[in-house]
Amino acid sequence: QKVSQAWWWAPVVPATWEAEENLLTYTGREDQPIYLAVKGVVFDVTSGKEFYGRGAPYNALTGKDSTRGVAKMSLDPADLTHDTTGLTAKELEALEDIFTKVYKAKYPIVGYTARRILNEDGSPNLDFKPEDQPHFDIKDEF
Repeated sequence: QKVSQAWWWAPVVPATWEAEENLLTYTGREDQPIYLAVKGVVFDVTSGKEFYGRGAPYNALTGKDSTRGVAKMSLDPADLTHDTTGLTAKELEALEDIFTKVYKAKYPIVGYTARRILNEDGSPNLDFKPEDQPHFDIKDEF
């Protein structure tokens, strides 16, 4: 069975699938946590609500996988997608730099998108490896 529009909560929680549309609810509305995904990794950016909360400059990145927007440093709705097709080498380098030095360094990982952990046919990606974040304790992540 294909599960192409799902995302998965972090490894400590029993593995559960959620509809990717549920990520849309985590944009800082009604005291909800603020989540965004980059490269298929879902981060809790609630501690940066001055940047990502409602009315904040980067709120458009939240509630979705905004990999392309991060790479291009763009808030254009057309760029707020997981799709990296056609990005330049410089944009891909910027993406990796921001992913590592901003998101992985500052914000706990709370899950992964289906595109990160599943193959195109919906089967589990046996090569999937969770990102390492040794500076976060499990209690800090949840």
